[in-house]
Amino acid sequence: MRELLRVAPVTDRLAGRFVDAGHDLYLVGGPVRDALLGRLPPDLDFATDAHPEQILELVSALGPTWTTGITFGTVGVQLTHDGVEHRCEITTYRSDAYASGSRKPSVTFGTTIEGDLSRRDFAANAMAIQLPLQAARPVIDPFGGLDDLAKRLLRTPGAPQQSFDDDPLRMLRAARFAAQLGFEVDAAALAAIREMASRLGIVSAERIRDELTKLLLAPDPRRGLELLVDTGLADYCLPELGRLKETVDEHRRHKDVYAHTLTVLEQAIGLEDGEPDLVLRLAALLHDIGKPKTKSVGPGGKVSFHHHEVVGAAMTRQRLTELRFPKDVVEDVSRLVELHLRFHGYAEGEWTDSAVRRYVRDAGHLLERLHKLTRSDCTTRNAAKARALSSAYDSLEQRIAELSELEDLRRLRPALDGNQIMTELKVPPGPIVGRAYRHLLQQRIEQGPMSHDEAVAALLAWAAEQPDWPGGD
Repeated sequence: MRELLRVAPVTDRLAGRFVDAGHDLYLVGGPVRDALLGRLPPDLDFATDAHPEQILELVSALGPTWTTGITFGTVGVQLTHDGVEHRCEITTYRSDAYASGSRKPSVTFGTTIEGDLSRRDFAANAMAIQLPLQAARPVIDPFGGLDDLAKRLLRTPGAPQQSFDDDPLRMLRAARFAAQLGFEVDAAALAAIREMASRLGIVSAERIRDELTKLLLAPDPRRGLELLVDTGLADYCLPELGRLKETVDEHRRHKDVYAHTLTVLEQAIGLEDGEPDLVLRLAALLHDIGKPKTKSVGPGGKVSFHHHEVVGAAMTRQRLTELRFPKDVVEDVSRLVELHLRFHGYAEGEWTDSAVRRYVRDAGHLLERLHKLTRSDCTTRNAAKARALSSAYDSLEQRIAELSELEDLRRLRPALDGNQIMTELKVPPGPIVGRAYRHLLQQRIEQGPMSHDEAVAALLAWAAEQPDWPGGD
Protein backbone atom coordinates (compact mmCIF):
# COMPACT_ATOMS: atom_id res chain seq x y z
CA MET A 1 0.00 0.00 0.00
CA ARG A 2 3.02 2.30 0.25
CA GLU A 3 2.78 3.44 -3.37
CA LEU A 4 -0.95 4.09 -3.03
CA LEU A 5 -0.43 6.14 0.10
CA ARG A 6 2.19 8.19 -1.71
CA VAL A 7 -0.37 9.36 -4.30
CA ALA A 8 -3.30 9.51 -1.85
CA PRO A 9 -3.28 13.35 -1.79
CA VAL A 10 -3.98 13.24 -5.53
CA THR A 11 -6.46 10.36 -5.62
CA ASP A 12 -8.37 11.56 -2.55
CA ARG A 13 -8.62 15.07 -3.93
CA LEU A 14 -10.26 13.71 -7.06
CA ALA A 15 -12.41 11.23 -5.18
CA GLY A 16 -13.78 13.91 -2.89
CA ARG A 17 -15.41 15.75 -5.78
CA PHE A 18 -16.91 12.58 -7.29
CA VAL A 19 -18.22 11.17 -4.00
CA ASP A 20 -19.72 14.55 -3.00
CA ALA A 21 -21.55 14.56 -6.34
CA GLY A 22 -22.90 11.04 -5.74
CA HIS A 23 -20.55 9.17 -8.07
CA ASP A 24 -18.05 6.35 -7.59
CA LEU A 25 -14.40 6.65 -8.51
CA TYR A 26 -11.87 3.82 -8.82
CA LEU A 27 -8.17 3.66 -9.55
CA VAL A 28 -7.96 1.03 -12.29
CA GLY A 29 -5.77 -0.93 -14.65
CA GLY A 30 -2.04 -0.40 -15.00
CA PRO A 31 -1.66 1.93 -12.00
CA VAL A 32 -3.18 -0.71 -9.67
CA ARG A 33 -0.89 -3.36 -11.14
CA ASP A 34 2.16 -1.11 -10.86
CA ALA A 35 1.31 -0.03 -7.31
CA LEU A 36 1.16 -3.68 -6.27
CA LEU A 37 4.50 -4.24 -8.01
CA GLY A 38 5.97 -1.27 -6.09
CA ARG A 39 6.62 0.93 -9.13
CA LEU A 40 3.70 3.35 -9.54
CA PRO A 41 4.38 6.06 -12.20
CA PRO A 42 2.90 9.57 -11.99
CA ASP A 43 0.23 9.00 -14.67
CA LEU A 44 -2.98 7.58 -13.20
CA ASP A 45 -6.13 5.99 -14.69
CA PHE A 46 -9.57 6.06 -13.11
CA ALA A 47 -13.03 4.67 -13.86
CA THR A 48 -16.37 6.13 -12.80
CA ASP A 49 -20.10 5.83 -13.31
CA ALA A 50 -20.20 9.55 -14.18
CA HIS A 51 -20.57 10.36 -17.87
CA PRO A 52 -17.94 12.40 -19.74
CA GLU A 53 -19.71 15.76 -19.50
CA GLN A 54 -20.18 15.23 -15.76
CA ILE A 55 -16.52 14.27 -15.38
CA LEU A 56 -15.40 17.44 -17.12
CA GLU A 57 -17.62 19.56 -14.88
CA LEU A 58 -16.24 17.88 -11.75
CA VAL A 59 -12.53 18.20 -12.58
CA SER A 60 -12.35 21.48 -14.50
CA ALA A 61 -11.58 23.48 -11.34
CA LEU A 62 -8.72 21.18 -10.28
CA GLY A 63 -6.22 21.88 -13.04
CA PRO A 64 -5.62 21.92 -16.78
CA THR A 65 -7.95 19.54 -18.60
CA TRP A 66 -8.03 17.85 -22.00
CA THR A 67 -10.89 16.20 -23.86
CA THR A 68 -9.18 14.51 -26.83
CA GLY A 69 -10.66 11.17 -25.73
CA ILE A 70 -14.09 12.40 -24.67
CA THR A 71 -15.87 10.51 -27.48
CA PHE A 72 -14.45 7.34 -25.89
CA GLY A 73 -15.59 8.47 -22.45
CA THR A 74 -12.23 9.83 -21.25
CA VAL A 75 -11.46 13.25 -19.74
CA GLY A 76 -8.00 14.22 -18.52
CA VAL A 77 -6.86 16.58 -15.78
CA GLN A 78 -3.40 17.43 -14.52
CA LEU A 79 -2.87 17.64 -10.77
CA THR A 80 0.37 18.64 -9.04
CA HIS A 81 1.53 17.41 -5.64
CA ASP A 82 4.96 17.97 -4.05
CA GLY A 83 6.26 19.26 -7.36
CA VAL A 84 5.20 16.12 -9.27
CA GLU A 85 2.75 16.49 -12.14
CA HIS A 86 0.16 13.71 -12.34
CA ARG A 87 -1.71 13.23 -15.61
CA CYS A 88 -5.02 11.75 -14.53
CA GLU A 89 -7.44 10.24 -17.05
CA ILE A 90 -10.96 9.47 -15.87
CA THR A 91 -13.14 7.23 -18.03
CA THR A 92 -16.79 6.30 -17.83
CA TYR A 93 -17.39 2.57 -17.36
CA ARG A 94 -17.45 1.20 -20.86
CA SER A 95 -17.34 -1.78 -23.18
CA ASP A 96 -15.46 -1.51 -26.47
CA ALA A 97 -15.55 -3.87 -29.43
CA TYR A 98 -14.47 -3.84 -33.08
CA ALA A 99 -16.98 -4.71 -35.73
CA SER A 100 -15.59 -7.10 -38.34
CA GLY A 101 -13.39 -5.13 -40.74
CA SER A 102 -13.69 -1.86 -38.76
CA ARG A 103 -10.61 0.13 -37.76
CA LYS A 104 -12.43 1.98 -34.97
CA PRO A 105 -13.95 0.38 -31.88
CA SER A 106 -17.55 1.09 -30.98
CA VAL A 107 -17.98 2.46 -27.46
CA THR A 108 -20.82 1.56 -25.12
CA PHE A 109 -20.96 2.99 -21.60
CA GLY A 110 -21.46 0.52 -18.76
CA THR A 111 -22.96 0.72 -15.29
CA THR A 112 -20.66 -1.28 -12.97
CA ILE A 113 -16.97 -1.47 -12.17
CA GLU A 114 -17.06 -5.26 -12.58
CA GLY A 115 -18.43 -4.88 -16.09
CA ASP A 116 -15.75 -2.33 -16.91
CA LEU A 117 -12.98 -4.62 -15.62
CA SER A 118 -14.31 -7.53 -17.67
CA ARG A 119 -13.38 -5.70 -20.87
CA ARG A 120 -9.74 -5.20 -19.81
CA ASP A 121 -6.95 -6.86 -21.76
CA PHE A 122 -5.38 -9.02 -19.05
CA ALA A 123 -6.41 -10.11 -15.56
CA ALA A 124 -3.34 -8.41 -14.09
CA ASN A 125 -4.74 -5.15 -15.52
CA ALA A 126 -8.34 -5.92 -14.51
CA MET A 127 -8.16 -4.82 -10.88
CA ALA A 128 -9.52 -1.71 -9.19
CA ILE A 129 -9.27 0.14 -5.88
CA GLN A 130 -12.23 2.17 -4.70
CA LEU A 131 -11.47 5.76 -3.69
CA PRO A 132 -10.92 7.53 -1.39
CA LEU A 133 -8.37 5.09 -0.03
CA GLN A 134 -9.45 3.09 2.99
CA ALA A 135 -7.30 0.31 4.46
CA ALA A 136 -10.32 -1.93 5.02
CA ARG A 137 -11.31 -1.91 1.35
CA PRO A 138 -9.94 -4.93 -0.54
CA VAL A 139 -8.60 -4.79 -4.07
CA ILE A 140 -11.44 -5.50 -6.49
CA ASP A 141 -10.10 -8.52 -8.36
CA PRO A 142 -12.86 -10.48 -10.10
CA PHE A 143 -10.54 -12.39 -12.48
CA GLY A 144 -7.59 -13.50 -10.38
CA GLY A 145 -5.19 -10.71 -11.27
CA LEU A 146 -3.42 -10.90 -7.90
CA ASP A 147 -2.53 -14.54 -8.51
CA ASP A 148 -1.30 -13.66 -12.01
CA LEU A 149 0.94 -10.92 -10.59
CA ALA A 150 2.48 -13.47 -8.24
CA LYS A 151 2.98 -15.88 -11.16
CA ARG A 152 4.17 -13.06 -13.49
CA LEU A 153 1.58 -14.22 -16.00
CA LEU A 154 -0.48 -12.49 -18.71
CA ARG A 155 -3.91 -14.12 -19.01
CA THR A 156 -7.12 -12.68 -20.44
CA PRO A 157 -10.08 -12.21 -18.06
CA GLY A 158 -12.32 -14.33 -20.29
CA ALA A 159 -11.82 -16.50 -23.35
CA PRO A 160 -8.78 -15.13 -25.21
CA GLN A 161 -10.41 -15.57 -28.62
CA GLN A 162 -13.28 -13.30 -27.55
CA SER A 163 -10.94 -10.78 -25.94
CA PHE A 164 -8.72 -10.50 -29.02
CA ASP A 165 -11.71 -10.37 -31.32
CA ASP A 166 -13.17 -7.50 -29.28
CA ASP A 167 -9.86 -5.59 -29.52
CA PRO A 168 -7.12 -7.13 -31.69
CA LEU A 169 -4.57 -4.64 -30.37
CA ARG A 170 -4.57 -6.65 -27.14
CA MET A 171 -2.45 -9.25 -28.94
CA LEU A 172 0.22 -6.64 -29.52
CA ARG A 173 -0.13 -5.47 -25.93
CA ALA A 174 0.73 -8.99 -24.80
CA ALA A 175 4.12 -8.59 -26.47
CA ARG A 176 4.50 -5.09 -25.08
CA PHE A 177 3.76 -6.16 -21.49
CA ALA A 178 6.09 -9.13 -21.85
CA ALA A 179 8.84 -6.65 -22.74
CA GLN A 180 7.89 -4.12 -20.06
CA LEU A 181 7.14 -6.42 -17.13
CA GLY A 182 9.06 -9.59 -17.97
CA PHE A 183 5.81 -11.61 -17.70
CA GLU A 184 5.01 -14.79 -19.61
CA VAL A 185 1.91 -15.06 -21.79
CA ASP A 186 -0.22 -18.05 -20.81
CA ALA A 187 -0.60 -20.95 -23.23
CA ALA A 188 -4.25 -20.30 -24.11
CA ALA A 189 -3.56 -16.67 -25.00
CA LEU A 190 -0.51 -17.62 -27.09
CA ALA A 191 -2.54 -20.17 -29.02
CA ALA A 192 -5.26 -17.60 -29.67
CA ILE A 193 -2.71 -15.04 -30.89
CA ARG A 194 -1.26 -17.53 -33.37
CA GLU A 195 -4.77 -18.33 -34.56
CA MET A 196 -5.95 -14.73 -34.81
CA ALA A 197 -2.80 -12.77 -35.72
CA SER A 198 -4.34 -11.60 -39.00
CA ARG A 199 -7.04 -9.77 -37.03
CA LEU A 200 -4.39 -7.15 -36.21
CA GLY A 201 -4.76 -6.01 -39.80
CA ILE A 202 -7.92 -4.03 -38.96
CA VAL A 203 -6.17 -1.89 -36.32
CA SER A 204 -5.02 1.59 -37.33
CA ALA A 205 -1.34 2.20 -38.04
CA GLU A 206 -1.21 4.86 -35.34
CA ARG A 207 -2.35 2.47 -32.58
CA ILE A 208 0.11 -0.19 -33.75
CA ARG A 209 2.91 2.41 -33.85
CA ASP A 210 2.21 3.47 -30.28
CA GLU A 211 2.34 -0.11 -29.00
CA LEU A 212 5.52 -0.90 -30.94
CA THR A 213 7.12 2.25 -29.54
CA LYS A 214 6.29 1.24 -25.98
CA LEU A 215 7.59 -2.25 -26.66
CA LEU A 216 10.87 -0.96 -28.07
CA LEU A 217 11.39 1.46 -25.18
CA ALA A 218 10.75 -1.29 -22.62
CA PRO A 219 13.54 -2.79 -20.49
CA ASP A 220 13.57 -6.06 -22.49
CA PRO A 221 12.32 -5.45 -26.04
CA ARG A 222 13.87 -8.69 -27.26
CA ARG A 223 11.31 -10.71 -25.28
CA GLY A 224 8.44 -8.83 -26.92
CA LEU A 225 9.91 -8.93 -30.42
CA GLU A 226 10.47 -12.68 -30.23
CA LEU A 227 6.83 -13.09 -29.25
CA LEU A 228 5.77 -11.04 -32.30
CA VAL A 229 7.78 -13.26 -34.63
CA ASP A 230 6.97 -16.58 -32.96
CA THR A 231 3.20 -15.96 -33.03
CA GLY A 232 3.06 -14.47 -36.52
CA LEU A 233 2.00 -11.02 -35.28
CA ALA A 234 5.11 -9.52 -36.85
CA ASP A 235 3.71 -10.39 -40.29
CA TYR A 236 1.01 -7.76 -39.72
CA CYS A 237 3.02 -4.99 -38.09
CA LEU A 238 6.75 -5.52 -38.75
CA PRO A 239 7.08 -8.20 -41.44
CA GLU A 240 10.71 -7.34 -42.22
CA LEU A 241 11.78 -8.66 -38.83
CA GLY A 242 10.56 -12.24 -39.36
CA ARG A 243 11.96 -12.31 -42.89
CA LEU A 244 15.48 -11.91 -41.50
CA LYS A 245 15.41 -15.66 -40.84
CA GLU A 246 15.51 -16.12 -44.61
CA THR A 247 19.17 -15.06 -44.63
CA VAL A 248 20.33 -18.42 -43.26
CA ASP A 249 21.21 -20.68 -46.20
CA GLU A 250 20.40 -24.36 -46.24
CA HIS A 251 23.93 -25.27 -45.14
CA ARG A 252 23.87 -22.66 -42.33
CA ARG A 253 27.07 -21.15 -43.65
CA HIS A 254 25.91 -17.66 -42.75
CA LYS A 255 24.93 -16.41 -39.33
CA ASP A 256 21.27 -16.03 -38.46
CA VAL A 257 20.65 -12.35 -39.18
CA TYR A 258 17.47 -12.42 -37.11
CA ALA A 259 19.37 -13.52 -34.00
CA HIS A 260 22.19 -11.11 -34.90
CA THR A 261 19.70 -8.24 -35.12
CA LEU A 262 18.26 -8.91 -31.68
CA THR A 263 21.77 -9.06 -30.24
CA VAL A 264 22.67 -5.76 -31.93
CA LEU A 265 19.57 -4.22 -30.37
CA GLU A 266 20.57 -5.43 -26.91
CA GLN A 267 24.12 -4.17 -27.37
CA ALA A 268 22.88 -0.78 -28.56
CA ILE A 269 20.66 -0.52 -25.48
CA GLY A 270 23.75 -1.19 -23.37
CA LEU A 271 25.45 1.87 -24.91
CA GLU A 272 22.58 4.29 -24.24
CA ASP A 273 23.21 7.26 -22.00
CA GLY A 274 20.33 7.36 -19.53
CA GLU A 275 16.92 7.47 -21.21
CA PRO A 276 15.90 4.90 -23.87
CA ASP A 277 16.68 6.15 -27.38
CA LEU A 278 13.90 5.25 -29.83
CA VAL A 279 15.88 6.29 -32.92
CA LEU A 280 18.90 4.20 -31.94
CA ARG A 281 16.75 1.18 -31.06
CA LEU A 282 14.79 1.37 -34.31
CA ALA A 283 18.03 1.67 -36.30
CA ALA A 284 19.50 -1.36 -34.51
CA LEU A 285 16.32 -3.34 -35.18
CA LEU A 286 16.09 -2.40 -38.85
CA HIS A 287 19.73 -2.02 -39.90
CA ASP A 288 19.88 -5.33 -41.77
CA ILE A 289 16.33 -5.62 -43.15
CA GLY A 290 17.69 -5.18 -46.68
CA LYS A 291 19.58 -8.47 -46.49
CA PRO A 292 16.81 -10.86 -47.59
CA LYS A 293 16.26 -8.81 -50.77
CA THR A 294 19.97 -8.60 -51.59
CA LYS A 295 21.07 -12.09 -50.62
CA SER A 296 23.13 -13.96 -53.19
CA VAL A 297 25.08 -17.21 -52.93
CA GLY A 298 28.37 -17.38 -54.79
CA PRO A 299 30.90 -20.12 -55.47
CA GLY A 300 31.49 -22.37 -52.53
CA GLY A 301 28.21 -21.29 -50.95
CA LYS A 302 29.55 -17.88 -49.91
CA VAL A 303 26.63 -15.61 -48.99
CA SER A 304 26.75 -11.88 -49.76
CA PHE A 305 24.37 -8.94 -49.41
CA HIS A 306 25.67 -6.23 -51.71
CA HIS A 307 24.19 -2.77 -51.07
CA HIS A 308 21.83 -4.09 -48.41
CA GLU A 309 22.31 -0.86 -46.46
CA VAL A 310 20.89 1.22 -49.34
CA VAL A 311 18.01 -1.17 -49.92
CA GLY A 312 17.44 -1.38 -46.15
CA ALA A 313 17.30 2.40 -45.80
CA ALA A 314 14.54 2.59 -48.43
CA MET A 315 12.64 -0.25 -46.76
CA THR A 316 13.03 1.42 -43.37
CA ARG A 317 11.65 4.68 -44.69
CA GLN A 318 8.65 2.90 -46.20
CA ARG A 319 7.86 0.82 -43.10
CA LEU A 320 8.16 3.69 -40.62
CA THR A 321 6.16 5.99 -42.87
CA GLU A 322 3.38 3.40 -43.14
CA LEU A 323 3.38 3.13 -39.34
CA ARG A 324 2.95 6.92 -39.16
CA PHE A 325 6.16 7.64 -37.26
CA PRO A 326 7.10 11.35 -37.18
CA LYS A 327 9.04 12.52 -40.22
CA ASP A 328 12.19 13.31 -38.23
CA VAL A 329 12.24 9.80 -36.76
CA VAL A 330 11.76 8.27 -40.23
CA GLU A 331 14.60 10.31 -41.70
CA ASP A 332 17.02 9.77 -38.80
CA VAL A 333 16.50 6.01 -38.61
CA SER A 334 16.72 5.60 -42.38
CA ARG A 335 19.95 7.60 -42.46
CA LEU A 336 21.53 5.47 -39.74
CA VAL A 337 20.59 2.29 -41.63
CA GLU A 338 22.15 3.73 -44.78
CA LEU A 339 25.38 4.66 -42.99
CA HIS A 340 25.84 1.67 -40.71
CA LEU A 341 28.38 -0.08 -42.99
CA ARG A 342 30.45 3.02 -43.80
CA PHE A 343 32.96 2.33 -41.02
CA HIS A 344 34.05 -0.99 -42.50
CA GLY A 345 35.98 0.83 -45.18
CA TYR A 346 38.05 2.35 -42.38
CA ALA A 347 38.61 -1.01 -40.73
CA GLU A 348 40.00 -2.37 -44.01
CA GLY A 349 42.44 0.50 -44.56
CA GLU A 350 43.13 3.82 -42.84
CA TRP A 351 41.21 6.77 -44.23
CA THR A 352 42.56 10.12 -45.34
CA ASP A 353 41.55 13.20 -43.40
CA SER A 354 39.04 14.01 -46.14
CA ALA A 355 37.38 10.61 -45.68
CA VAL A 356 37.07 11.23 -41.96
CA ARG A 357 35.58 14.67 -42.61
CA ARG A 358 33.07 13.14 -45.04
CA TYR A 359 32.08 10.52 -42.46
CA VAL A 360 31.36 13.23 -39.89
CA ARG A 361 29.64 15.43 -42.44
CA ASP A 362 27.37 12.62 -43.66
CA ALA A 363 26.45 11.55 -40.12
CA GLY A 364 25.69 15.12 -39.02
CA HIS A 365 23.69 15.24 -35.80
CA LEU A 366 23.50 11.44 -35.82
CA LEU A 367 27.24 10.92 -35.30
CA GLU A 368 27.02 9.76 -31.67
CA ARG A 369 24.20 7.37 -32.53
CA LEU A 370 26.19 6.10 -35.52
CA HIS A 371 29.13 5.41 -33.19
CA LYS A 372 26.86 3.32 -30.96
CA LEU A 373 25.13 1.51 -33.82
CA THR A 374 28.43 0.63 -35.48
CA ARG A 375 29.94 -0.70 -32.27
CA SER A 376 26.76 -2.68 -31.54
CA ASP A 377 26.87 -4.28 -34.99
CA CYS A 378 29.82 -6.46 -33.99
CA THR A 379 28.40 -9.76 -32.73
CA THR A 380 31.17 -12.10 -33.87
CA ARG A 381 32.21 -14.88 -31.51
CA ASN A 382 35.76 -14.57 -32.84
CA ALA A 383 37.44 -12.71 -29.98
CA ALA A 384 40.40 -11.59 -32.08
CA LYS A 385 38.14 -10.21 -34.82
CA ALA A 386 35.99 -8.42 -32.24
CA ARG A 387 39.06 -6.82 -30.67
CA ALA A 388 40.33 -5.72 -34.09
CA LEU A 389 37.02 -4.09 -35.00
CA SER A 390 36.78 -2.35 -31.63
CA SER A 391 40.36 -1.10 -31.94
CA ALA A 392 39.70 0.18 -35.45
CA TYR A 393 36.67 2.11 -34.30
CA ASP A 394 38.62 3.49 -31.34
CA SER A 395 41.12 4.72 -33.88
CA LEU A 396 38.43 6.37 -36.00
CA GLU A 397 36.91 8.14 -33.01
CA GLN A 398 40.38 9.34 -32.03
CA ARG A 399 40.95 10.68 -35.55
CA ILE A 400 37.61 12.50 -35.38
CA ALA A 401 38.56 14.01 -32.00
CA GLU A 402 41.98 15.14 -33.27
CA LEU A 403 40.54 16.75 -36.39
CA SER A 404 37.79 18.37 -34.34
CA GLU A 405 40.43 20.13 -32.25
CA LEU A 406 41.78 21.72 -35.42
CA GLU A 407 38.52 22.13 -37.32
CA ASP A 408 34.84 22.38 -36.47
CA LEU A 409 33.87 19.09 -38.10
CA ARG A 410 30.26 19.33 -36.94
CA ARG A 411 29.83 22.54 -38.94
CA LEU A 412 31.73 21.88 -42.12
CA ARG A 413 31.09 24.72 -44.52
CA PRO A 414 33.05 26.62 -47.19
CA ALA A 415 34.87 29.86 -46.45
CA LEU A 416 32.35 31.65 -48.72
CA ASP A 417 28.60 31.75 -48.22
CA GLY A 418 25.98 32.18 -50.91
CA ASN A 419 26.04 35.99 -50.84
CA GLN A 420 29.82 36.08 -51.13
CA ILE A 421 29.70 33.63 -54.04
CA MET A 422 27.22 35.88 -55.86
CA THR A 423 29.44 38.89 -55.21
CA GLU A 424 32.61 37.23 -56.48
CA LEU A 425 30.91 35.75 -59.54
CA LYS A 426 28.73 38.82 -60.11
CA VAL A 427 25.65 36.64 -60.60
CA PRO A 428 22.09 36.81 -59.22
CA PRO A 429 20.54 33.99 -57.17
CA GLY A 430 20.16 30.82 -59.20
CA PRO A 431 21.25 27.21 -59.69
CA ILE A 432 24.86 28.13 -60.38
CA VAL A 433 25.20 29.54 -56.86
CA GLY A 434 24.19 26.22 -55.34
CA ARG A 435 26.55 24.33 -57.62
CA ALA A 436 29.38 26.66 -56.67
CA TYR A 437 28.64 26.25 -52.97
CA ARG A 438 28.66 22.46 -53.26
CA HIS A 439 31.99 22.59 -55.11
CA LEU A 440 33.56 24.71 -52.37
CA LEU A 441 32.14 22.40 -49.71
CA GLN A 442 33.73 19.44 -51.49
CA GLN A 443 37.03 21.34 -51.59
CA ARG A 444 36.71 22.04 -47.87
CA ILE A 445 36.18 18.35 -47.16
CA GLU A 446 39.06 17.25 -49.39
CA GLN A 447 41.64 19.87 -48.43
CA GLY A 448 40.64 21.04 -44.96
CA PRO A 449 40.19 24.69 -43.91
CA MET A 450 40.75 27.29 -46.64
CA SER A 451 41.37 31.02 -46.27
CA HIS A 452 39.05 33.54 -47.89
CA ASP A 453 41.52 34.22 -50.69
CA GLU A 454 42.08 30.50 -51.32
CA ALA A 455 38.35 29.96 -51.51
CA VAL A 456 37.93 32.85 -53.98
CA ALA A 457 40.70 31.45 -56.17
CA ALA A 458 39.12 27.98 -56.10
CA LEU A 459 35.71 29.48 -56.93
CA LEU A 460 36.97 31.45 -59.93
CA ALA A 461 38.94 28.46 -61.23
CA TRP A 462 35.82 26.32 -60.98
CA ALA A 463 33.65 28.95 -62.69
CA ALA A 464 36.04 29.20 -65.61
CA GLU A 465 35.60 25.49 -66.27
CA GLN A 466 31.78 25.59 -66.38
CA PRO A 467 30.27 25.31 -69.90
CA ASP A 468 27.36 27.60 -68.96
CA TRP A 469 29.59 30.27 -67.42
CA PRO A 470 30.31 33.32 -69.61
CA GLY A 471 34.05 32.83 -69.17
CA GLY A 472 33.87 29.03 -69.52
CA ASP A 473 34.44 26.72 -72.50
